Amino acid sequence: MSNKRIAIMGYGKIAKDQHVPAITKTDRAELVAIVSSRGDSPDGIPVFSSLLELAESDIAVDAVALCTPPKGRADIAREAMSRGWHVLLEKPPGATILEVEQLSGYAVSTGHTLFATWHAQYNAAVDKAAAFLADQEISSFAINWRENVRKWHPGQTWLWQAGGFGVFDPGINALSIATKIIPVDFHVDQASLLVAENHQAPIAANISFSGTFAKNASAEFDFRTTGDEIWTIEVKTKTHLLRLEQGGSLLKIDGETVLEQHADEEYSMIYARFVELMQNGQSDVDLAPLKLTADAFMIGERHNVAPFAG
Repeated sequence: MSNKRIAIMGYGKIAKDQHVPAITKTDRAELVAIVSSRGDSPDGIPVFSSLLELAESDIAVDAVALCTPPKGRADIAREAMSRGWHVLLEKPPGATILEVEQLSGYAVSTGHTLFATWHAQYNAAVDKAAAFLADQEISSFAINWRENVRKWHPGQTWLWQAGGFGVFDPGINALSIATKIIPVDFHVDQASLLVAENHQAPIAANISFSGTFAKNASAEFDFRTTGDEIWTIEVKTKTHLLRLEQGGSLLKIDGETVLEQHADEEYSMIYARFVELMQNGQSDVDLAPLKLTADAFMIGERHNVAPFAG
């Protein structure tokens, strides 16, 4: 069975740190090109300035992984599929729900695979947490997601623009885990969005959820952390306390460590899934985390905070 020949568009930190190594480690996947306006690429991999330039080259391509900012990505994905290529979308999959829904419909109509990825879901600890909670009576849950934006998103000014998601760029990872592991419906009830005076997108957010559980469901996101990252989700049931730490890679139940997975395995699992989807002629477009984010923006109260350089 031949390899799936994959090009990456957008060669920033996430592409360098995660996508390139993951493709290299994935069976039946091969990195054949980079599309980047900056002109840099891994050693030995040709680089092109646009999808058109790639299409006019002699490089054979089966799929494109889009690591560009979410705003404008839908048009790029549509162009890629119009050239006969399958598409993988880095999270968040797009700037709006409707554009991703329409893109999904276009993929179906043209027979292409569209894969909207949520890397934080691709952890054995997350799978085990979901299995454990499946038959539990949920009482409450709390998400605490804090990191240093200067460390994890250096120079990425698009984050602060309208459509850039701000602190929800990492926060949506937590929401993607929550939608996978919590076996009851929940929705955004209230939200407080803290927006630096010199930015459009929030630097921090506090969210309250309602749903078919007893009480108390919340999320706190903050980009201003200067110490160690805090990426935890705690779920209380009638009889147990489940806690996911380290971004979903460490699972504890009632204080005992149950499973720990290395975080660098997430993207290898994503590309294994992408290859599988392409081989089977399928797509995978989960919009639940994006819908929760959109709802927080829709009903959230905005509060201006001090200007922030980052």
